[in-house]
This record gives sequence, C-alpha cells and structure tokens, in this order.
Amino acid sequence: MEFYANEGKKVQIEVNGKKYMRHAIKTRFVKQGEDYVEVFKEYVAPIYQPGDIISSSEKIIALCQNRVVKREELKIGFWAKLLSRFASHPDTGVGVGETIKMQYAIQTVGLPRVLWASFASGVTKLFGKKGVFYEIVGVEVSGLDGFYDKVWDEYGDIGIKIPENSTGVCNEIKEKLGMSCIIVDANDLGQEVLGYSADINMNPDDIVKLVGDNPSGQGKELTPLILIRPMENFEKNGDTVAQGCQE
Repeated sequence: MEFYANEGKKVQIEVNGKKYMRHAIKTRFVKQGEDYVEVFKEYVAPIYQPGDIISSSEKIIALCQNRVVKREELKIGFWAKLLSRFASHPDTGVGVGETIKMQYAIQTVGLPRVLWASFASGVTKLFGKKGVFYEIVGVEVSGLDGFYDKVWDEYGDIGIKIPENSTGVCNEIKEKLGMSCIIVDANDLGQEVLGYSADINMNPDDIVKLVGDNPSGQGKELTPLILIRPMENFEKNGDTVAQGCQE
C-alpha cells in the first residue's frame, strides 16, 4: 500500500518512542444525513488491517448525524453584535468574532456564561494566554464549524455541531466493521479527543499526539479520514510512501 500525506504534513509521527505511519484517505464530499458506517465501509474497509487505527474528523460524523444548526435559527441580538466586536477573527474558519457564532454561544450556554468568558478572555489575553473564552463556554461552542463558504458553498448557511456520543460512534464502528476508531476535533489551533473505541489502549493525551499536526484535510483535499498504522506493520507489509510526500 502507498501512504499519502496532505501538503505540508508528514506521513510518519512518533508518540512516546513508537513510530506510526499515516495515510490520508480520499473520499467523496460527505453530505448531511449519510450513514457513517457505510462511508467507512466504502473507503476504509479495503485498506484496513488489524492493528490500524482510523482517525475521523468530527465534521463528517456530525453531518451524518444531522447535527447542524441553520443560519435562520439564530436571530442575531444586541449582545452578539457587541461582544463579537472584541473577539479575535482567525482565518482558519468561523469564530466568535463572527456575530453568528457569538449568537450560537449565547443561545447554547446562556448570556451570563458568555459575558464571564468574554471578560476572562480579555484579562488573560493581556498576559499572553489565549483560548480562555472557549475553555469557559465549552466544547459545544468551540466545536461548532460551518457558516463558512470560502471552501464549500454548502457550509455557508449551516453550522456543524460536534457529534453526539462520539465514543458510542467509535464503538459502533468497531462492533460493525472491526475497526479501531478515534474522533478528534483537530485544526491548526489545537486538538481535542471527542471519543475512541474501547479497544484502544492509549490515554487521551497520546491519542491526540497521533494527529497532533492535524494531518486530515476537510477542504478541497477531501481527506477527513486518516489511517494510522504502527511502523512494524508498515514494514512487514512492504508498504511505501507516495512520491513527493514527507516521510
């Protein structure tokens, strides 16, 4: 098998002295309401081997679960307009610097919590600490994706929530397809383990390190699934690295 990495990413990674090889699996554009088990069966089953781990982006699982919020469901209010003016505006996607996501935060966790998060974030930024706002409002807010049409027009008017019961999803994939699975909310700013199948004997910190450089591509790359194979199995199989990819 030939292992492929997205541009700027490496095939090989080392976690606690153990080396793993990673392959970015090319898929079609996964749409809302699809069956994630069927997606795994179509794209992962032909190449999966015992000992492998499949890392799935949270986005395609959430889309399959219909975990979306529509733009028209979020009526922008005074506080969302005001507070979003003081938030950062990252170029990696929609953040609470956009009124639509600030309104989602207010409706999801309540105005008092958002006000406290905004105040605490403003203070801690003075000391160089970032990310406090999302630490306080929680993963339901920080994990919201979408409302961003610069890559896919389909995401312009919907927000994509984090998956429901990610650990249950991973265990279902293991039970039905025999695949060890993790779901990680990963981007270029940070990563968080949302769930993993019960057979994976690693602590969450080490699981994150497997995909710590965000090797998946959820834009035009269409590689939301990453196959992770221990180096010893890679060598035993005679697998290779695709030409031009960083090993």
